[in-house]
Amino acid sequence: MENEEAGEKCTVCSTGAGNGGEDVYSCNESDASSADHLVVMVHGILGSSSDWKFGAEQFVKMHPDKVFVHCSERNMAKLTLDGVDVMGDRLAEEVLEVIKRKPSLRKISFVAHSVGGLVARYAIGKLYRPPNKESGEELSASVCKEESKGTMADLEPMNFITVATPHLGSKGNKQVPFLFGVTALERAAGHVIHWIFRRTGQHLFLTDDDEGKPPLLRRMVEDTGEYPFMYALSALRSFQRRVAYSNVNYDHIVGWRTSKEKFLKI
Repeated sequence: MENEEAGEKCTVCSTGAGNGGEDVYSCNESDASSADHLVVMVHGILGSSSDWKFGAEQFVKMHPDKVFVHCSERNMAKLTLDGVDVMGDRLAEEVLEVIKRKPSLRKISFVAHSVGGLVARYAIGKLYRPPNKESGEELSASVCKEESKGTMADLEPMNFITVATPHLGSKGNKQVPFLFGVTALERAAGHVIHWIFRRTGQHLFLTDDDEGKPPLLRRMVEDTGEYPFMYALSALRSFQRRVAYSNVNYDHIVGWRTSKEKFLKI
């Protein structure tokens, strides 16, 4: 099914993808065919691809001949409770399917909200290819430079942007503002969060214990040499621009310290 919306600069088309997500692009055939920059938009907990629909349309209206936007929905609704790692695996697979459908793509960016930012970080660790690693696919000239920091599924990493993402988890004083910084409430939340948000809740409060290994979010902050965290940090550093937007006030779910911009300045 295809929808069209008239804009000031172009007409935007959207098509439901076979993987459950939604592709947003210019209805002008020449613009759509020349667009070589994939923008992957990832929703937050209990969300869906429609959460990013307006933003996706604005990207296409501003850059109709440059961007092809995919709003992810492989982890919609209750599937967001399955854990950051499970969702990250699904997202990585979804991105590969999009790239396979549109072989003209040369660049890639991620824009993610809330827990979607953690999911995207996990996914890029799986999609990352370090510099000079042999690949069965031909890379674009812009990527094959000595100073290349690696590729993302053989595409050039451009932007990694998160909005109100709890990069450091939700454990700690005032990391979840609506608990008002009350230590007893914050401790209790860590013990019962899995009743509500299941495995994802355990990851957020760092209470997961995978065969005695450190919590998932701690393993995602460095290259561990162990799959799938072999290139966790290198993958993030490969993007030309990394920005984390956070709310200083009025965000009752994600604290400023865990989502602030400083985290991605690495």
